[in-house]
Amino acid sequence: MDIVVKGRKTEVPERFRKHVAEKLNLEKIQKLDAKVISLDVEVSKEPNPRQADRSDRVEITLRSRGPVIRAEAAASDPYAALDLAAEKLGTRLRKQHDKRFSRRGARRIPAAEVAEHVPGAAVLNGNGLAAAAEEAGQVPTKKVGSLEVQGEGPLIVREKTHVAAPMTLDQALYEMELVGHDFYLFVDSETKEPSVVYRRHAYDYGVIHLRTDTMIAQENSPEAGGTLGG
Repeated sequence: MDIVVKGRKTEVPERFRKHVAEKLNLEKIQKLDAKVISLDVEVSKEPNPRQADRSDRVEITLRSRGPVIRAEAAASDPYAALDLAAEKLGTRLRKQHDKRFSRRGARRIPAAEVAEHVPGAAVLNGNGLAAAAEEAGQVPTKKVGSLEVQGEGPLIVREKTHVAAPMTLDQALYEMELVGHDFYLFVDSETKEPSVVYRRHAYDYGVIHLRTDTMIAQENSPEAGGTLGG
């Protein structure tokens, strides 16, 4: 496995690429996760002079047969940002490694592999809709400058699509900690409905559940008016 280093709107010097290879020791990483598939490092530059102390950002993405682990950091130079991001990555890797081995023998299926083992597991797109439903309704798009507009809007600046296998609330909190985000969208394994966990204060968390209102759905149904009119 190789480390892929790329720049977003900035050039990445060869010296920095060598430093990345030295800093992210593949042998140590594979000891913590033997199923690593790829390791990507993205470097970006903030042109705003007011943010000189955080002008260089480094994002590390580790993909394996388990959950994706991301770590990012910003500093006044790319080397310092890499050091901070690498430290975060190491902490999350060790946390995942310790949890995996503390539950050895429990025959747990990683969330990323549920779709492979559970027939009919829901696969959602970035809008929270089933993938099949998205394919059925083609939304016209147009270009406005460098941005893409779907239908009448709103403007979509960035869009991501993820595989979403059903999981418990505890699993969702664990996945959120691994990627280092303040919220995590998931499909609740009990209700089969989209839900969001989010960080509040200190170690407090909140959860939002979405549930379909059948009465509203019936009122908005095209067949509803025809039935009343008949």
